[in-house]
Amino acid sequence: MRVNGLDKGQVPADLQQVFARQQKRYGSVLHNHQVLARRPSIFRGFRAMWDGIEESGLLPARLLDLVNLRVASLVGCGL
Repeated sequence: MRVNGLDKGQVPADLQQVFARQQKRYGSVLHNHQVLARRPSIFRGFRAMWDGIEESGLLPARLLDLVNLRVASLVGCGL
């Protein structure tokens, strides 16, 4: 990996809450979120988009997870 992400202790409190939710849901914090956390304003905008998608209810949470896994596999991201 070319850019190292930040750990939970290195980010503002509101970002730590997102990290904690991911830890609970996926067993670890997603690497893209750790990298985006290097720029909190960009991180918050990125999360606002995903929060809006989740809150809209247009895609069930399980389907959204499957879409994310499929996209990750298409771009060569490992689990």
